[in-house]
Amino acid sequence: MIITKIINGKEISQKVRDSLIPRIDALKAKSVVPGLAVVLVGEDPASQVYVKMKQRAFEKMGLLSETIKKPVDTTKEELMNLIDELNADEKFHGILVQLPLPGHLDEKDVFDRIDPWKDADGLLPANMGKMLLEMDGPLPCTPHGVLMLLKYSGIETSGKHVVVIGRSNIVGKPIANLLLQKKDIGNATVTLCHSRTKDLKSITKQADILIAAIGVPEFVDSSFVKDGVIIIDVGVNRVDDATKKKGYRLVGDVNFDDVFEVASAITPVPGGVGPMTIAMLIYNTVYLAEKKLESK
Repeated sequence: MIITKIINGKEISQKVRDSLIPRIDALKAKSVVPGLAVVLVGEDPASQVYVKMKQRAFEKMGLLSETIKKPVDTTKEELMNLIDELNADEKFHGILVQLPLPGHLDEKDVFDRIDPWKDADGLLPANMGKMLLEMDGPLPCTPHGVLMLLKYSGIETSGKHVVVIGRSNIVGKPIANLLLQKKDIGNATVTLCHSRTKDLKSITKQADILIAAIGVPEFVDSSFVKDGVIIIDVGVNRVDDATKKKGYRLVGDVNFDDVFEVASAITPVPGGVGPMTIAMLIYNTVYLAEKKLESK
């Protein structure tokens, strides 16, 4: 029987935060407090929960986090003017526009307005291009968080076959690129699969490390993987559960119970990748504050 190691995202995210303390102290010694501005448009319940979690995390680190709430009928011009103000405000080193936006607002237009050196999410086209070319810039939070999970778990990626299921701009494409790079957590052979991939299981069964990021509840079961695989489950999905007070429970893109005996290491949902995303948002804000200070 394979002894499965649960990769604890809560513990590792705390280690990442602890590693930032000396850098935060150094900035504060120079009268710089890393600051994040979060723009929340509308009343989406999930977005409001996420924003509160982010704000609490920043406050625990002694950092500045300010949420600017705008009504659902905010016009494009009003939102653009707000972003211009935040770009010019030196107390904010990072800007995050919480998605999803109301239907009448185009997220591409909004993202294009943010200063790339205030891109706390690391998702602007300019920074995605820098990532592709291995240039200096903020990295996308969730893919960067996956790298940290692998690093702090002592998981070797060099020469390993990593299979990624999902080709989104937020997770699939950037994590595939990062794991290809000539870095300590990189040098992998990466296969990127998606909804049009033929005979998917024949590919996923080759994976030494399988990263699931497709947004389909419990899609990956033991028939997709080989013995000893390492599984990183990026998915967070709500499924109905009458036994729960809220009427639902959270599950990943992987059927955790079914693969548990097969995998050598696996991230749970919740408590796996999720905490890392917020930790890397803090990381990016500290990094951007350092870059701002260096440029003066």
